[in-house]
Amino acid sequence: MKYFGKKLITLIMTLFLVSAAAFLAFQIIPGDVVTSILGTEATPEREEQLREELGLNDPPAVRYFHWITGVLQGDLGVSYRYSKNMNEMMPVAELIGDKLPVTLWLAAVSLVFIVVVSIPLGVLWAGLSDAAHGRSGGVMAGAGHILDAALGVVTQAAMAVPSFFLGILVTYLLGIVLGLFAPGGYVDYEKDFAGFLGYLIFPALSIAIPKIAMTARFLRNSMLTELSADYVRTAYSKGAGKRRVMYGHVLRNAMMPVVTFLGMIVAEIVAGSIVVEQVFGLPGIGRLLISSISTRDFPVVEILILYITFVVIFVYFLVDILYRVIDPRISET
Repeated sequence: MKYFGKKLITLIMTLFLVSAAAFLAFQIIPGDVVTSILGTEATPEREEQLREELGLNDPPAVRYFHWITGVLQGDLGVSYRYSKNMNEMMPVAELIGDKLPVTLWLAAVSLVFIVVVSIPLGVLWAGLSDAAHGRSGGVMAGAGHILDAALGVVTQAAMAVPSFFLGILVTYLLGIVLGLFAPGGYVDYEKDFAGFLGYLIFPALSIAIPKIAMTARFLRNSMLTELSADYVRTAYSKGAGKRRVMYGHVLRNAMMPVVTFLGMIVAEIVAGSIVVEQVFGLPGIGRLLISSISTRDFPVVEILILYITFVVIFVYFLVDILYRVIDPRISET
């Protein structure tokens, strides 16, 4: 409990420091928010009135205190650019609440692809590499060499291709050429959830393919390291079969570093699908973040930065917990 208490304090302090840095950064960026909202033809009286309404006449420290206090109470402020009607600004919480499910479901579908494909592929690849290096012997050694090399080339190529470029290829090949989906034909999850998930398959593939290659390669290397350990030779000497050794002993120990790696991937997917959302026209938080930065909608940007920070830190926190579930021998330090 002491360890997790320290981690929780670290999470809170990190969020506080990031919030302060983000707020300060947007105070020193050149440009006038009021002019951006009202335009250059607004009267000085209207500009001063809006500054007072938004609290921009207060000192930065006072504005930060009011903002962070509101965030802690669930009040995320209002958007400078989006509005419900001519007289009412859109609350940031409501604005993000409409976009967040798209990003979270995209991350979930991508993660399913990564786990379902990369772990069996990594185990199979480790077995082929083991055979290729002669530890398993037999006629499989030659085929193992070829398949091992082929998988190495394919995964290296997949890792080198950026997700946004894969998105363009997927859109062209699967959308335009094969007609498996309509590019830009986003389906609202509130109207047709099945159609929404079906559309997400293609951007999820663009995100997942490089991560599948990375995870499979990482797991393969981890398993090969474990296969050289003394306990593996002991298990074979006691008559244990290859399947039992691979799945009962090697895989569990090899998954320890892979869990951390998957945690990094989850954080990257949830926080970093911005460009892919743009390619496929998904109305997620990535698209909202880009548009908010370009229009200087600082309240929205600051909350999205906090969200991204929270996701990254919280995922690593969960990874630490899972680490101790997998191997209780890890001491609390």
